[in-house]
Amino acid sequence: MPKKDQLYELIRSNPFISQQDLATHLGLSRSAVANYIATLVRERRILGRAYVLPDHRPVLCVGAANLDRKLRSLDTLALGTSNPARHDEAFGGVARNIAENLARLGAPVALITAIGADASGHALLAHAEETGIDVRGALRTTDAASGTYTAVLDQNGEMRVALADMAINDSLTPEFFASREQQRAGAALIVADLNLPHDSIATLLEDAVRDGVPMVIVAVSEPKMARLPRELVGLRLLILNEGELAARAGRVLPTMHDIAEACLALQRDGVQDLIVTRGAAGVLYTADGALRSLAAPPVDVVDVTGAGDAFAAAVCWTLYSGETGLELACRRGLALSAMTINCAHAVHPQLMPGMFDAVAPETITD
Repeated sequence: MPKKDQLYELIRSNPFISQQDLATHLGLSRSAVANYIATLVRERRILGRAYVLPDHRPVLCVGAANLDRKLRSLDTLALGTSNPARHDEAFGGVARNIAENLARLGAPVALITAIGADASGHALLAHAEETGIDVRGALRTTDAASGTYTAVLDQNGEMRVALADMAINDSLTPEFFASREQQRAGAALIVADLNLPHDSIATLLEDAVRDGVPMVIVAVSEPKMARLPRELVGLRLLILNEGELAARAGRVLPTMHDIAEACLALQRDGVQDLIVTRGAAGVLYTADGALRSLAAPPVDVVDVTGAGDAFAAAVCWTLYSGETGLELACRRGLALSAMTINCAHAVHPQLMPGMFDAVAPETITD
């Protein structure tokens, strides 16, 4: 088989393979590989450096995938003693949850995460593939165990404390992401969570700006706000809650004026837009130089786990679909978050493609 056709078949089997890996596999120089790729582009057999067709560009979710353990107290939670509880396990992680929501909504989705060589890691990837998530870019490592997240809920389903072992995500370094350059350049939208190292977040943002790929960052916790770079030029959207915004500002934010000033400071750092989630109080979002608000719909709480990830997924789905304003995105986010809170799963199992299409924007929530 001619070298050009061999190269094409390698790309078909792994669309994220780098030019250096192609050169090594085929015994060619990198310049020769580049020439073959240029020929395939002219022949319209591939799109270019991302090796994908325009209508198959996915949303790329980058960050944590882990095993969620939830312990829910059967009575009023008492500290310093044993509490009768119910134990559940499920697949979780901010980036993974967002990816599953998006896949169930019908978007093409890929996930870059790190998993260990253990049963949890194999199960995480198998479930993601069954859901329709492309996990070929995931890092598989023997140096750390797959991540775990353990949440303690009270009898009403509200989280009281959570413990996270996410050390494996420190292996998602800038050097690793260099090996996934093709995949990142070929994304329609990149969604990253702050379980990633600081330098990796900075690298993802710099490369996204270079490649012309819009990027969304989803905060994870107040301590991990330290992983958000100071320079955020080119960031399309930052999603965070009030506590995380205060952590970035380095001060308490007791008034709406304080919150607005903190958002403006982030925009001076380069963020185009922000969404600040406020739990039952709804959300704030930037629009036309102002900070606007939407109320959350009333909901019977079954389990709050995954509600924030569902909100972020609906927002990202709206951006991916071509909507530019954040009001509709936030309305959809609040609706999907409410659905998730009202079920016992971190990702609502009855999500389906087109569920937002049939709903007029003004009827979603207010």
